[in-house]
Amino acid sequence: MSQVNRNDVKMAIEKRIRKLEALQQKDGSWRMCFEGAMLTDCFYMFTFTSFGKEPDTVEKLKVQILKKQRDDGSWAAYPGERNGNLSATVLAYAALRFTGVPAQELRNSERFISTNGGINKAHFMVRFMLAIHGMVPWPHFLKFPMTALLVPTTFPINFFQFSSYARIHFVPMLILLNKKFKRISKHSVQLEHLLYEDEWDDLNDIRAPFQSITDEWSRLSRLPARLHRAGYSYAQTYMQERTESDGTLYSYASATFFMIYAYLALGYEENNPKIQQALKGIHGLVNENCNGIHVENSTSTVWDTALISYTLQQAGVPFKQKTIQSANHYLLQRQHVKKADWQIHQPKAEPGGWGFSDINTNHPDHDDTSAALRALTRQAREEPSSKRAWKRGTDYLLAMQNKDGGWAAFEKDTDWWILGKLPIENAEDAAIDPSTADLTGRVMEFLGTYANLKKDHASIKKAIRWLHKQQQLNGSWYGRWGVCYLYGTWAALTGLAAVGVEPATKSVKRAVAWLKAVQHEDGGWGESCRSAEVGTYVDLSISTVVQTAWAVDALIASGEQGSDEVQRGIRFLLTDPLLQASIDYPTGIGLPGQFYIRYESYPYIFPLLALSHYRIKAKS
Repeated sequence: MSQVNRNDVKMAIEKRIRKLEALQQKDGSWRMCFEGAMLTDCFYMFTFTSFGKEPDTVEKLKVQILKKQRDDGSWAAYPGERNGNLSATVLAYAALRFTGVPAQELRNSERFISTNGGINKAHFMVRFMLAIHGMVPWPHFLKFPMTALLVPTTFPINFFQFSSYARIHFVPMLILLNKKFKRISKHSVQLEHLLYEDEWDDLNDIRAPFQSITDEWSRLSRLPARLHRAGYSYAQTYMQERTESDGTLYSYASATFFMIYAYLALGYEENNPKIQQALKGIHGLVNENCNGIHVENSTSTVWDTALISYTLQQAGVPFKQKTIQSANHYLLQRQHVKKADWQIHQPKAEPGGWGFSDINTNHPDHDDTSAALRALTRQAREEPSSKRAWKRGTDYLLAMQNKDGGWAAFEKDTDWWILGKLPIENAEDAAIDPSTADLTGRVMEFLGTYANLKKDHASIKKAIRWLHKQQQLNGSWYGRWGVCYLYGTWAALTGLAAVGVEPATKSVKRAVAWLKAVQHEDGGWGESCRSAEVGTYVDLSISTVVQTAWAVDALIASGEQGSDEVQRGIRFLLTDPLLQASIDYPTGIGLPGQFYIRYESYPYIFPLLALSHYRIKAKS
């Protein structure tokens, strides 16, 4: 196949640069839609209807949700999901009933719920919200005494062995579970006719290897009442210390909803400033330009800004240009400066990471940290203040490497496998924060390319060994935070290339062969969200611009820029305007099976990055 016309590539790059420059905000950031699951929309409908606030927004969300209903009465977690999604359907049905939609208008939804196992098979977060509003009963048993929060971190079993994102949701949910809190109002509708067994049987079904944990919890539940009161006090302080300036908990809407009800369960009045500020913070996450109206679970501003600044620089925009200077100034203001929960597992590290959202100060993550550092590297070489920030961030990132050699999303060594086997939905995805191929590859790519740490460095050696062990038999890697095997393979290959692993290496050759094998006839690549549910690659009927860019970029990093597959992939990326379905398909993951993410920024970022890397390699 003939080589792609270099002038076409140049023109496409320049066009995409101009578009991104036009979208930049005055503060230097890019503020683009972070579209997740309906969960936040429905939780908003419950909460704000209950408080009698923002009826116009609730009505708009109601209309939006009704538009998404499928012919069989179900709702899906992502476009093209087979047979509908039970949790999404239960949640949408209950939220619509709560906000006044009559049962007769939702008979198809009732039938779908009934024939797919009933409300008791929906995700436990959904059931919590229904129980809060008296729509289904709370369980009679008590599995998680508040005293569990008081166990010192030096003990083998303690609360901080859960992942940070599990903890921030569990604390308010534990208060609600222990208090059996109900906020029954004129809006509450009984849904017990859609239960077909004890709704919480799955949470009660804890056997070996969890018996020692449950035995310990049972002993904790028999401790004196004053210690249980101390547990409630600890939980209250825990939430308050992790509340951001806008009133949200860790900047997550999902956790903040439960925090509001937890405060009510603790005796706070509705007009309490903490509750009102939390409501205001959630309402601030309403975005009416997010494929319609949507309540974002958080903003993605730091993430988007870091990726765009770096990508523009890769595309040839000088770091001294105003666009980059403004973006990097924004990023420097968002670097974390205080110790937070991550210090429990790594007390020797100093602050230096970045978080995901605009107002995040408590919860740095390794992906955002490496992304911000990429954006700042060129500037750090010439400016002392940027250099100090870059050094703090790099040191922090290195300190957070897990013992197994990989990197997790948020913390170090919060990967106790037993917690990942707890019989609750998504335990393996949320209760623990293990090393993942995508995070490990992305961190390696930064360290190898911009910190000049190569394969003979001790930390990199460990990371390479871990990554090789995680490679699938077909040559791919599974990515936890993107869809899915294309994402993980891109991250792994770019990471390995950055630290000096040769293209002729067996693991690289196998991965390259796999990528070539799954390319579509139109030159693109596409993978279904279903891959995350079944644990194996599931092809998508369409090619997406984002996943195509990942595949092309991975092949270029592996020395394949002259191959027919890359030429065809570049031609696909040059088609502009791109197919809307391709742009709208979610390529990010929050929780497999439940929470998929469409980043508005991704179709701007990753095709430009792949085209820029192609141009750089074509010149060399």
